[in-house]
Amino acid sequence: MKKTNITLTFDDDKLDALEFSLRKEHSSVQSRMDDALKQLYEQAVPEAVREYLDSKAAPAPKPKRTAKAATPKAPICEPKPAAVTVKEGN
Repeated sequence: MKKTNITLTFDDDKLDALEFSLRKEHSSVQSRMDDALKQLYEQAVPEAVREYLDSKAAPAPKPKRTAKAATPKAPICEPKPAAVTVKEGN
C-alpha cells in the first residue's frame, strides 16, 4: 500500500522533553506515534474493512516452479560401447 505522511503541530519545548524522556525508555516519539495510530485504526475501522484492505495489500501467491538440475543429466538411452573380443591364434 502507498504510505502517506501525517503532519502534527506540537510545542517545541514539550517535544524536546518528550523525546528526552522516551530515550530513557529506549523508545522514540516516532515509534510511539506509530503504535498509537495502529491502535486507533484497529479501534475505529471495522474488522471487515481491515480484512478487505489487508487482502488487497497482500501480494498474489506466485506459482511454484520446479527446480532445474544444476548439472545436465546423461541421456537415458546412451549407447553402450562395443565389446571387443580378442582371439588368440593357434
